Amino acid sequence: MSSKNKYNPQPESSRSTYILGGLAVLVIAVLVIGGVIWQSNRSKPRNDGYGGVQNSEVQVALQADGVVLLGKPDAATTVDLFEDPMCPYCAELENKNGQELAQSIDDGKVAVRYHVLNFLNRLSASGDYSTRAVAASECVAETGDAVAYSAFHAALFSPANQPKENGSSDHTNEELAQIARDAGASDAAAECITTGAKVEQAGAHAEAGRQALAASGATGTPAVVKDGTVIDALSNENWVSQL
Repeated sequence: MSSKNKYNPQPESSRSTYILGGLAVLVIAVLVIGGVIWQSNRSKPRNDGYGGVQNSEVQVALQADGVVLLGKPDAATTVDLFEDPMCPYCAELENKNGQELAQSIDDGKVAVRYHVLNFLNRLSASGDYSTRAVAASECVAETGDAVAYSAFHAALFSPANQPKENGSSDHTNEELAQIARDAGASDAAAECITTGAKVEQAGAHAEAGRQALAASGATGTPAVVKDGTVIDALSNENWVSQL
């Protein structure tokens, strides 16, 4: 047997190798591109363009325990939403589902009890940002302007306004008041925020909210609770439509 016969490359095998290699590269490219698209769609705001609540029948009320109730009086169901103004995952939830939730509130499908907490004060530059943001939320809610409250709530968690954890700065009361004004809040609400009129009270309310969160069985924020059941809102992108 000649040396030529000992080493006899098979053209067919080479073509198969190239074809299989090409297919493997193609599959990997499809998976990578698909993953990028999936991740992009996953973080895309739902119902983008709707904005905050718009229905004049929607009401907002600051309850005695500091919880803010937003919804139509005859809303079909009510959920509890726990969040901290410094929490990036809370911002993710608001930015993804906030507009979808606003339309459901307008449509009377759901009302929301907002429990705004302050356990992330320790990660704010001022050391008390969460508490002051809770107080600002209460100042706006107390005016009874549901449209302004919804817009201010969204603004607190927007990428443009939410301070970063362990960042070098956060917002002063005056800056929080300006954010409220930009959201349509009244001069009375802005003055309440600027003077810090509700800060001490907000600290007590946030602690009550923390205890309510612990009692709900949720392990952190954001947490959405309906009829005693914790909803996996971050993983289930359809949670609003399923309420």
